[in-house]
This record gives sequence, C-alpha cells and structure tokens, in this order.
Amino acid sequence: MKVQCLNSSARKTRNAIKKAFATLIHEKKELNKITVTELVKKAEITRSTFYTHYDNLDQVAQEYQLQTIELICNDDLKLSTKADIFNYFDTIFACLKENEETYQLLLTADDTIFFLEKLKTIASKKIYAALKTMTNDTYLVLDLSFFMNGMMMEIIQYFRGESAYSLEELLLNIKKWFSKIFS
Repeated sequence: MKVQCLNSSARKTRNAIKKAFATLIHEKKELNKITVTELVKKAEITRSTFYTHYDNLDQVAQEYQLQTIELICNDDLKLSTKADIFNYFDTIFACLKENEETYQLLLTADDTIFFLEKLKTIASKKIYAALKTMTNDTYLVLDLSFFMNGMMMEIIQYFRGESAYSLEELLLNIKKWFSKIFS
C-alpha cells in the first residue's frame, strides 16, 4: 500500500475505491474481469489518485480480506470458555452487520469462496483450540467441521439474499446449535 498516513481525505478516497470495487465485483463476479479504468470511473476519482493509494486491484481485494481476517484472528480475544466463544461470534457478526452492504456485494462473486474458506479455517482453528480444553470428544473435529460449514453456508446465503433470516436471527441460532453440539 502506498499511502501510509491516512488522514480524513485519504480514508474517504480509500472507502470510495473499496465501495466501487465491491460494486464491480458484484457485477462482474470475478476479480480478473475488473479494470482500473472501470473502478476509477465508478469511484469518481482519477487513475493517479487510485495509484496513490494502491498498486493494483489485487491490493484492494487483499485489504478487504485482511480487515476481516484481523477481526477473526484477533489474538486479544482469548477463547477459554463457551461464553468467550459466544462473544467471539458476537464480534464476528457485529463486523458483518457493520459492513453488511459491502459483504452483500462481495459475497456474490465467485472469487470470494476461497476467501471464505480461509476465514472458516482460521475461525475453526481458534474455536477448536478452545473446545479441546473443554472436552475429550473423539468426534470434536468432525462436529466442528459440520458446525463451521453450516455456519458459513448460512452466512453466504444471507449475503446472497437467499436466507429468510436476519443476521441477528442467524447469530441466535448459531449460538443455539453450538450449545447443542458442544454441550
């Protein structure tokens, strides 16, 4: 990333770039079908402004991914109890809610499935580390895999407009199923 000091103007420009990027990825479905020319036109900025902030379109995508991964990997969130895990879910869903419009655009693209797999793997490892100290269930890995795959699918369906439930309802049911599976 080129711009190191993000003043108010730089943050607004980066947000405009990211919003335009999310809209284009939603429309085109693939990163490699987007051009810088399209992006700067959609963001209503110049090419030089784009290149002041980013070297290429991949960096815009990576910034989205890093922001979400930082949230999920947050090492300050120590998971040692089920209550901690529920708080972890609350944090993730608060982020999803705060960036709901962007995720609705991004998660309709085919390129995002690999990103979601990466997020699921990271979250699974974090939750597994906590659960293995609470139980000696021989099927813990399998149970966690079923749980995480189901949770991610529900989130994808929500952001693709294929779910009849709100994020709040999904979060409540995720906690309910977590309690049932990992009692």
